[in-house]
Amino acid sequence: MTASLLAPEFLRELELLKRRLEIQARSGELGERAAPRRGGSAEFREHRPYAPGDDPRRIDWLAFARTGQPVTKLFRAEEDAVVRLLLDASASQSFGNPSKHETAQRLSAAVGALALASGQRAEVALARERPDRADPVERLGRRKRGRAGTSELVREIARVTPEGRADLARAVRRVVESSARPGLLVVLSDFLDPGPVTASLGMARAAGHDVALVQIIDKSELEPDFEGDFSLVDAETEASVEVTLDAAAIEAYLLRVAGLAEELRNWARRHGATYVRATTDEPLLDVIKRFVKRSLD
Repeated sequence: MTASLLAPEFLRELELLKRRLEIQARSGELGERAAPRRGGSAEFREHRPYAPGDDPRRIDWLAFARTGQPVTKLFRAEEDAVVRLLLDASASQSFGNPSKHETAQRLSAAVGALALASGQRAEVALARERPDRADPVERLGRRKRGRAGTSELVREIARVTPEGRADLARAVRRVVESSARPGLLVVLSDFLDPGPVTASLGMARAAGHDVALVQIIDKSELEPDFEGDFSLVDAETEASVEVTLDAAAIEAYLLRVAGLAEELRNWARRHGATYVRATTDEPLLDVIKRFVKRSLD
């Protein structure tokens, strides 16, 4: 499955998009992209008059020789950002054909590869709980940097299988609490979660993280064609419920699905975040283009 996640021709398309990936939050560590901050090593930005306490190494002595006035050189410091991919890997994501999990794998691999190609760092965490561990997040490998990390990142994502339960709100909080510096937090899930997810996302924004929400939905969840009596089994808890799916029940369900999308969209709009809604049958490149445009689907 590793080779099929990101085809070589798709990686070439990512090369054309890498410069369009804009991240507001910065990690403070050296990288390849320029950020408006003084000091460090990068491109020259401007002069300003020398002031007592300025680093003498920043004085432009050639300008001083020409004008007789000491001036300090200001630079555009090069920093990189950490792109943190939080992938919902719970059992319920196995729904659909292709499944929501397979779609999330391809999207997370694409975003990670895009970040690495543009000089950023990338790391992956799984929102998934297991009976033998209390942590709502599983770390997936080490943090990657540069193009050399792309193959390893894709292989790690390809090996993930959907299982167990996920508490997305707890997982987001855990990632925020364990992050020494802010970055871009990309959450990939169907967001069909009972927890207060937007409250946890608000914590991420308050901590300085840039946030992107990628909601992955199977087309049949948007256009259900079921009718009659069913016994539905929760893939995560194995709890079952007897339901009658008639026109009224389906209309109520669709209203709740639309309400969730509107809630996520409004949250993203208020907080300067990204909200992309992808269906499992949608071309991957179309979704990534909307992602780099910082869309509000």
